[in-house]
Amino acid sequence: MMMERDPSNEEEDQENLIAQRERGNNLSESPVRTAFQIDDEIADTRPCNVSFSKCYCFLAIIVTVFIFIRYYTTDVDNVSITGVMNNDSVNLMRESELRAVYLLRQQQLGLFKLWNNTLIDNSLNATAANSSNFVSTSLFSSVLSEELKLDLISQISLNKQIQQALLSSHQLGNLLNASDNATDPSLDDYSGLHRCSKMDYKLSDRRTIEWEPRSDKYLFAICASGQMSNHLICLEKHMFFAALLNRILIIPSSRVDYEFRRVLDIDHINKCLGRKVVVTFEEFAKSQKGHMHIDKFICYFSQPQPCFLDDEHVKKLKSLGVSMNKLEAAWDEDIKNPKPRTVQDIMTKFSLDDDVIAIGDVFFANVEKKWVMQPGGPISHKCKTLVEPSRLIFLTAQRFIQTFLGKNFIALHFRRHGFLKFCNAKKPSCFYPVPQAADCINRVVERATAPVIYLSTDAAESETGILQSLLVVNGKTVPLVRRPAQNSAEKWDALLYRHGLEGDRQVEAMLDKTICAMSEVFIGSMGSTFTEDILRLRKDWGSSSLCDEYLCRGEVPNFIADDE
Repeated sequence: MMMERDPSNEEEDQENLIAQRERGNNLSESPVRTAFQIDDEIADTRPCNVSFSKCYCFLAIIVTVFIFIRYYTTDVDNVSITGVMNNDSVNLMRESELRAVYLLRQQQLGLFKLWNNTLIDNSLNATAANSSNFVSTSLFSSVLSEELKLDLISQISLNKQIQQALLSSHQLGNLLNASDNATDPSLDDYSGLHRCSKMDYKLSDRRTIEWEPRSDKYLFAICASGQMSNHLICLEKHMFFAALLNRILIIPSSRVDYEFRRVLDIDHINKCLGRKVVVTFEEFAKSQKGHMHIDKFICYFSQPQPCFLDDEHVKKLKSLGVSMNKLEAAWDEDIKNPKPRTVQDIMTKFSLDDDVIAIGDVFFANVEKKWVMQPGGPISHKCKTLVEPSRLIFLTAQRFIQTFLGKNFIALHFRRHGFLKFCNAKKPSCFYPVPQAADCINRVVERATAPVIYLSTDAAESETGILQSLLVVNGKTVPLVRRPAQNSAEKWDALLYRHGLEGDRQVEAMLDKTICAMSEVFIGSMGSTFTEDILRLRKDWGSSSLCDEYLCRGEVPNFIADDE
């Protein structure tokens, strides 16, 4: 920036120039000359020296400007044309952006319409889910409905982001937010909705029966089929029978069955009902003063053998000092094809005046299936569930999760041992090749956004190793965590160690179930009672998720071996 010149300085310069001119005239008259003066004289003798310099400078400026103009003449037109074209392109681009925003707004209105339609059937789906089993069609439809709503929320959010990006250059972003708030405020209630949110089964609305047993009437529980999970399901069904018949249930002795007291909280059952409804075999023996007799042994199943009991089991019962009358069949019933039975059927066949009765193994019994299998169970009580892990196992599971997993984890029950033949006998098979299983698990991980998976399995290391290598989501390996071997340096399992429960296979199995039941999302094995017991706990505890599913649900194994 140029500064204005002070007029007083101009006057001083003029005075200096006059003085210099006068001194020059005086010097020309002097006889004494120097070399410098000779040069000055030669210069002064050139005609029009000042005018020549001015003309030369002016000419140089003109030539420079001419060259500059000539040099850039060819680009000026191009620059002008380009500028015009750029302006036209910008205008076209902005028109396209506004057109895109208009179309997005139309799409948004359509998405809102779909969203409102999903809300209409929401209460109907919730009611259906409350009265159905995990794999029922109504619950599956409810899950699909929730999935649709979550997908709609995701698309509406993406739609809004695109609109904001397009309008950012137009400085209209605030107008978009204002219009959104007025478009559909109902979405505010679902802003925190998670893709794998918890299922609400409304346990208080379930159908129940009161269990009010007579103090001198007993039902002797007998469970003989399968392993621990089968026996627990058998025990739960015995509770339903005992409630219907107003009898106290006798828990089997560990000498003929599993040691239930090590894995279950039996006292918890009585506390939940506020009365004595179950007793251990030892408590029963003490009350009978050693005289233990089953007055009536009427079998629910007649095939393949009465009460589904073999001679070995009968011998074990007798070795405990239990006497019994002859086994009788209530009706013709085969475990391979159990008939649906009602409460009236049970009351008609098993309502007896005898003090102690037994009905044999009822694991396969099909009595009021929806009622019995509903979340929370069929019996009225004040707890979340009646049959649950012991307090020691529950606390140990919590400590393991805090140590190794954290709150957000997926649990996977990956049944393999002896499962190939079992599944291939079903149509379709439920035994999946490891790579196919990994693909299914990866999809669940991507939906649940969980960083780690707890693995409960009987699979060999050769299978789990391949499975681990294939569990990759968004370029990151998803680690499989299994319970480590007992280590004195680790304290998460100290409670089991101090109470002599370490190394017990049934305790470890129940610990696995408990950890799986506490997960954010659970993937189970179709056809496994171990999985079914975990699902029961999850429903009763309120930890069931919309993302819970059987492994590769709805898919057929991409390769199935031939039969033998």
